[in-house]
Amino acid sequence: MTARIFKPAKNAMQSGTAKTREWQLDYEPEQPRVIEPLMGWTSSGDMRQQLTLRFHTREDAVAYCEREGIPYQVIEPKVPVRRRAAYSDNFAFRRDEPWTH
Repeated sequence: MTARIFKPAKNAMQSGTAKTREWQLDYEPEQPRVIEPLMGWTSSGDMRQQLTLRFHTREDAVAYCEREGIPYQVIEPKVPVRRRAAYSDNFAFRRDEPWTH
């Protein structure tokens, strides 16, 4: 019953960064998921997979795990590399190839 503490990644479908500022605690699955033979649905008897806890800081999440005696693993977030781009760069003389439509 190991817990993962991490910051969720940005949604790839939108440019906003909502729900990425808080730290999230998820539990590792204890049992593999199985396919029910009648309906073909995927199910599991592990109820902790459905639990997600959110904390304002990493220290709060770590303190919760230590207080409850839960082994945990902290995954540090990757800082996105921002590339500065301006409209005027399309017409700059230093371009490798000429700008065309």
